[in-house]
Amino acid sequence: MRVISGSARGKKLNSLEGLETRPTLDRVKEALFNIIQFDLKEAVILDLFSGSGALAIEALSRGAKNAVLCDKSQKAVQVINENLINTRLKSKANVINKDYTIALNKLKKENIKFDIVFLDPPYKTDFALKSLEFIIENNLLNENGLIIIETNDKNKIEELKKYKDISVVDTRKYGSVLIIFIRKG
Repeated sequence: MRVISGSARGKKLNSLEGLETRPTLDRVKEALFNIIQFDLKEAVILDLFSGSGALAIEALSRGAKNAVLCDKSQKAVQVINENLINTRLKSKANVINKDYTIALNKLKKENIKFDIVFLDPPYKTDFALKSLEFIIENNLLNENGLIIIETNDKNKIEELKKYKDISVVDTRKYGSVLIIFIRKG
């Protein structure tokens, strides 16, 4: 894994050993960031199930203003911090070592709003939908903000249609990976 573009271009990123996390493949990450490249400048990022921090780090490298990276695993947070130091992006990041529900409540209390939210939770969970609901209901997304969900479940798109306050604006499939782009309204 590496940073593809921007100020930290070419820097290798550490990842977690084992099956606990599933890093976004470089080719998927490159395609994703080509799609959102014009949304990144000075954006405030939330990477809720951060793993190695690769998505938020790529966004910071490409010009995002700052990022909140959250993971409940202490090992993941250690890797995130190593990657932020290695890429010299630590000063633009806030790392939270909490469960996503606790982190979202903390961000709500701090009245932080995000321009881009990455939701890449473990695939066999409903964490993406629960997070999405909380973010929309508690107004954590800026008016023109973007939520990006990575999943392997094509039924997620149908599940998302039940939410009146959001629109699925794009979907992309890369092998078994489905990237869903969501905006308010």
